[in-house]
Amino acid sequence: MTFESKNNETIVLHAGHRSDPTTNAVAVPIYQTTSFQFDNTEHASNLFALKELGNIYTRIMNPTNDVLEKRLAALEGGVAALAVSSGQSASMIAVQNIAQSGDNIVSSTDLYGGTWNLFANQLEQMGIEVRFVDPEHPENFRNAIDDKTRAFYAETLPNPKLRVFPIKEVADIGREFGIPLIMDNTAAHGICKPFEHGAAIIASSCTKYIGGHGNSIGGIVIDSGNFDWKAHPERQPYLNQPDPSYHGAVWTEATEPLGPVAYIIKARVTLLRDSGQATSPFNAFLFLQGLETLPLRIERHCSNALEVANFLKEHDKVSGVIYPGLMDGEFKKRADTYLNGSYGGLVGFELEGGLEAGQKFINSLNMFYHVANIGDSRSLAIHPASTTHSQLSEDEQIATGVTQGYVRLSIGIEHIDDIKEDLSQALDSI
Repeated sequence: MTFESKNNETIVLHAGHRSDPTTNAVAVPIYQTTSFQFDNTEHASNLFALKELGNIYTRIMNPTNDVLEKRLAALEGGVAALAVSSGQSASMIAVQNIAQSGDNIVSSTDLYGGTWNLFANQLEQMGIEVRFVDPEHPENFRNAIDDKTRAFYAETLPNPKLRVFPIKEVADIGREFGIPLIMDNTAAHGICKPFEHGAAIIASSCTKYIGGHGNSIGGIVIDSGNFDWKAHPERQPYLNQPDPSYHGAVWTEATEPLGPVAYIIKARVTLLRDSGQATSPFNAFLFLQGLETLPLRIERHCSNALEVANFLKEHDKVSGVIYPGLMDGEFKKRADTYLNGSYGGLVGFELEGGLEAGQKFINSLNMFYHVANIGDSRSLAIHPASTTHSQLSEDEQIATGVTQGYVRLSIGIEHIDDIKEDLSQALDSI
């Protein structure tokens, strides 16, 4: 029996799993195993040769992880997905799957600090140049292209600037040249579907809103199936030329019987196989539990965050509020276009007292947790300049939207009165 739906509330409960074929268990079982018995030598050979798909080793795939992959692919409107060990792993694999030493990608400057560090340092050390451009003007992406540009990269709802990315505008530019747009949708799962606007790949953290309870680290790479990797073979050589790491397979040809999944299959059987960045089945199980309530939680996150943003806007200790729903002009237009009437659970604000004021505010909170995370059911707060973005230079901090007086809030699902009461008393302490 199969059941299909286009509604998020139904997808997160039913996609990819009805019951366990062995026990009829409704809950997805945790297949806590390293390896899987082959039926015979022919079966084993076929699996390794990709003549048929199946379980070999949990580093490559696992039945519990498989349900998570199918469910998130269905949620985002993709064709297949790859569960990995963290959001950082997802970003790394998404890029490395189509870019190697001597190549470049063009990335938005509006990035989470960890991603900026990954791109500006680790990828650069591997020989992959990352060209950072301001997404305020989509044409900046076109202007940064050369013959070695393999991908565009951006965040839907960038943390901490919270200026919604112009997905369609940049995706359209990329498709002219055979360049896919990779979107980090971490802060917008449940409110934005980048594939509907032309994005080719999603690379997100599951740790945040998907998990929702701050108990597991993991990531997901999702293939839209809507990008023609064959259209510009010179632009995407690693999918269109023989791959020496897999018996000379040409991925766009080898995967044709399976559907438009060349990108995600290559990522699974080469990068995941070789790097070992797999998520554990237990973590996948916990993400599945969180995913079941994502549509309900995100409604409360968004409604609470909007009320907090309006509360902070009127407070005399706050010099500015950063929130998509309160922005003007093109930034507000993009928020309305891509976020479907919800503006996310993140709120930033500025304190005129700079570093000292920001830290005093954080230290005065009672209910809010002071942690380096977002998307938890609990409300969280942090001072990015001294923590998440402290490895960046001052110029890099400014480029990503971080000042000395900037505070980032991840608004939880507690009662709004309790949230505002804690914020109020902390602001009064400054």
